[in-house]
Amino acid sequence: MTRPEPTPLARALGRVPSGLYIVSCDVDGASSGFLASFLVQCGFEPPSIVVAVAKDRPHLAALRSSSPFGVSILDAASRGLMAPFLKSDEPFAGLATATGPGGSLHLVEALAWLECRASTSCDAGDHVLVVAAVEAGGLLHEGEPLSHLRKNGLSY
Repeated sequence: MTRPEPTPLARALGRVPSGLYIVSCDVDGASSGFLASFLVQCGFEPPSIVVAVAKDRPHLAALRSSSPFGVSILDAASRGLMAPFLKSDEPFAGLATATGPGGSLHLVEALAWLECRASTSCDAGDHVLVVAAVEAGGLLHEGEPLSHLRKNGLSY
């Protein structure tokens, strides 16, 4: 099946760069995670981020709960860590992980990690914006975060 050529608007939105992150949380008592690109720092005091999550994701309820969730910030060296999160029911199987002080999971081969706790959320069309306070984090090695551009800014 051939996809239609993206519209000028879709191509323009596709030029908005984003990072690549693995967001981890507990879903139904099991460690789960997903690849996120709609994540940005949104405050200094307290340090805060916002992550946009599609409304149909099973992770949304877990992120909105009072439990901490993890963010692994990817770089070129950790790019390969994305693959299990695109197709596996157990994406953390075989990956080296560590836990933050509040119990969130992060990938030890990532560039850096954050432990976050949701403070509020709001509707954003087909996504929900989850605003979270960053409670802990660390740089795991020196490097530059991955950035991502889409060919079509109106779809994944």
